[in-house]
Amino acid sequence: MDVHKEAVNRLLRHRWAIFAILAIAYFLVYFHRTSTSVVGSDIGATFGVGATSIALLGSSYFFVYTVMQLPSGILADRWGPRNTVSLFLIIAAIGSLITAIAPSFEVVLAGRILTSVGVAMVYIPTMRILAMWFRSDEFASLSGVLLAVGNAGAIVAATPLAVMTASYGWQNVYLILALLTATLPVLCYLIVVDRPSKRGLPDIQTIERRESGVTDPAPALETFTVMEGVKTAFQGGRKFWPLAVWFFIIYGTVMMYQGLQMGPYYRNIYGMEDYSLMITMVGVGIIAGSPVSGLLSDKILKSRRKVLIIGTLLYTAVWLVLWLTAGQFDSIMIQATINFTFGFFGGWFIVAFAQIKEMFPLAIVGTVTASLNIFPFAGGALFQVASGLVVTSGTELSEFKTLWFFAFLCMLVACVAAYLTVERER
Repeated sequence: MDVHKEAVNRLLRHRWAIFAILAIAYFLVYFHRTSTSVVGSDIGATFGVGATSIALLGSSYFFVYTVMQLPSGILADRWGPRNTVSLFLIIAAIGSLITAIAPSFEVVLAGRILTSVGVAMVYIPTMRILAMWFRSDEFASLSGVLLAVGNAGAIVAATPLAVMTASYGWQNVYLILALLTATLPVLCYLIVVDRPSKRGLPDIQTIERRESGVTDPAPALETFTVMEGVKTAFQGGRKFWPLAVWFFIIYGTVMMYQGLQMGPYYRNIYGMEDYSLMITMVGVGIIAGSPVSGLLSDKILKSRRKVLIIGTLLYTAVWLVLWLTAGQFDSIMIQATINFTFGFFGGWFIVAFAQIKEMFPLAIVGTVTASLNIFPFAGGALFQVASGLVVTSGTELSEFKTLWFFAFLCMLVACVAAYLTVERER
């Protein structure tokens, strides 16, 4: 067999093992992210703290995650994804262990913060791995699959976690979670490789060039200092800022609804005791929609921007439906359909990472992606805070209608921002 062909086959085989390990890690990222919504009341009962303290426990994740995004990109670019993910998954496991054995609520909060620091360093290094091991027309599709796996973790952290907590107690659940998280750094360090050339394999960029008839090897990666990489991102003009504004709004509205307000809405307005079904339908919609958006972007429309605009318009239309029909249609089937559609088109935000990746040098893909990723999590935190100023009682339909209308108006701004984005001609 041709030596080059054999090397290519080795690369194509090994990259799936790498992706599998990082996907499992991302599954746990979402599991950790949403676990407090299920076990929060049990933690409160154990230590005698109220709703305000439990809300702090939940929101701390988003604030820590936002702060850690830029460091995660810098470390992924400078120190390498394998080292970054391996070290910080150990930190996440330690955080889970501290949570499990905590003698007070303050120690539980410290464990939660430490866990958040650890899991915050998984996604951006994984994006760099995808850029180094997968073709450009596979990046959005794999990003969509990764988001689907993460949301599967969120679904498992709902009813299944509640059953586990009822059976074994929340402390033992976090102890099991610590043990599971601790196995991943070992697998990551043994299997994950930063880029194919470190295994003596051709870079995926060289393979793409050969497949398109270009025989010259891909040019060497440019060299950037940390500050040069950060400045290149934030001085990107239309390559960066419209996407940043768009992402702030779209993910902020997703987390405001899915992560905070839809539970009280369905419990108090529709009287649904088992409102978790509606929350689950949003997650199922994201699991179904995110790979579809990646496939459309990579293989069918072959455009990041077109998929971004279409998805934003359809997601905005769902907010219009939520506002106009608030308090109507008691049918569980109709409400489940609305929430599935919400998640399906809300999950199309994943193509933004492919769009931003292609607009900047490959050497700083981690830094640029992390710079962009600050905005969705800042949006998630701030939109939740803002929603609390509108929904004060949580029992009045008028409050929710006002909030849904506010989200719809914000999404109109996001539609303009999506239109103003640019993409690299493919």
